[in-house]
Amino acid sequence: MPGRRPVEIELNAKSREGLKDFVRRHSSPQQLVKRARIILQAADGKNHSQVARELEISIDMARLWRNRWQSYHCIPLSELSIRERLEDAPRAGRPCRITAEQVCQIVSLACKGPEKSGRPISQWTGRELADEVMGQKIVDKISERHVQRLLKRGTFNPIASATG
Repeated sequence: MPGRRPVEIELNAKSREGLKDFVRRHSSPQQLVKRARIILQAADGKNHSQVARELEISIDMARLWRNRWQSYHCIPLSELSIRERLEDAPRAGRPCRITAEQVCQIVSLACKGPEKSGRPISQWTGRELADEVMGQKIVDKISERHVQRLLKRGTFNPIASATG
């Protein structure tokens, strides 16, 4: 007994060409290219099983991206680009408690020698830096490991900080 028919994907010429260009572009992330191919095949009338078989993905993945694309059908491309439609949805989790300004202050402190903060050491350790960050009231509480992660990351990435 066959299941429900999958959501029908109708692409206008601009969307179809935009997806094809995205797939051809060498700089496009391959994970997003695979999602674009799912949409193109769905728009060609293929069901979840056919798309999954041809792209060597799970049926659930084919269903997920077909439905996700369809959920954006009312939003024009000028407001939500093809790339934005193919990206992962924001993940649940606690919002970041450390602002970009606080991260800059932490990095600035780490770039200065510990002796300038009155510390009797020659190099910062995670523990010493965390103590100094809290001592200067940059943040109320921070672990040595979190200070090290912020410094290791190099640049502040608000998306990665908000999700992880």
